[in-house]
Amino acid sequence: MISIELIRRYPIFAGLTQDQIKKLAQVADELSVEAGYSFFREGDELDNFYIVTEGVVNLTIEIPDQLKEHSLVSQLTNNLDMVDITVSNVREGNVFGWSAIVPPNISTASATTSSACRVLAFNCGNLKPLLDEDCEFALQLTLKAAQIIRSRLRDMRIESLAFLSSVQT
Repeated sequence: MISIELIRRYPIFAGLTQDQIKKLAQVADELSVEAGYSFFREGDELDNFYIVTEGVVNLTIEIPDQLKEHSLVSQLTNNLDMVDITVSNVREGNVFGWSAIVPPNISTASATTSSACRVLAFNCGNLKPLLDEDCEFALQLTLKAAQIIRSRLRDMRIESLAFLSSVQT
């Protein structure tokens, strides 16, 4: 369990009641990790969502390596050479691993630290029973997750448009 005051600092939890913040504190741990630490890979089932308290976490996705030629067989069998591209840098006060809140709880990206980091980890297995007994709490966290998803989609759209513009020039 971590301090309620530590959780209260982060805007993602604005609007939650004292009791709801206390419930979050009960399922949270503070972690310190080194640069290069991998929290999860794209496609993993997630048990935790996180808030960065110090450092930077890179969110990456795998795409086919455009610098290598892929045979028709490799394309048909989905046996392509892949590379990771960074789609977002998560900094202090921001959430990653939101897929742990939203079924089917499968990550849509990989998360790896680019520097030594400290994070708050919220165990969703322990959080779910608390949400089941407090519908308002569940609604608030779901809305917070939706806001994060909306923001990330907007950022990816802007990044994609910038990338396409640079390729076409």
